[in-house]
Amino acid sequence: MKIRIKGNSLRYRLTRSEVLRFVTDGYLEEKINFGGAVLSYTLCRTDGEQLSASFRDNRITVYIPGVLTGDWVDGNQVGFENHIGLGDSGETLYLLVEKDYTCLENVEEDQSDNYPNPLKKGRDH
Repeated sequence: MKIRIKGNSLRYRLTRSEVLRFVTDGYLEEKINFGGAVLSYTLCRTDGEQLSASFRDNRITVYIPGVLTGDWVDGNQVGFENHIGLGDSGETLYLLVEKDYTCLENVEEDQSDNYPNPLKKGRDH
C-alpha cells in the first residue's frame, strides 16, 4: 500500500493482493519507523456511506464503507473518493483510495502485483 500526501490531499494506492485482502479482512495497515516514532497508515471497513478519515496517536485511518467494495477486486471500479469539510475554515480534506496500476514507462520498482494499466493497450501497436 502506498500513501501520498500533498497539501490537504491524501491518496492510498493498493496492489491486487492488497485490494483482495482489504475486501476479505476489512483492514490493512502499513508502518514507517522514524527511529523515535512510528507512523501507521491504515484502511478500515466501516458501515458508513462515504470515505472518511481520522488521525490519532500517529495513525492515519481511512474508513471505507463496505457497501462500496462489493466488486472492487475484479470489477471496473478503480477506487473511491470524498471531499470532507474541515469545520468553519472552509478547507476540505480530499481522500482517494484506488487500485495501483502498472506504470506506462519502465521503472525500477516491482510492479508484478499491480493491476494491468488499461492505457497500455493503446501503446502496444
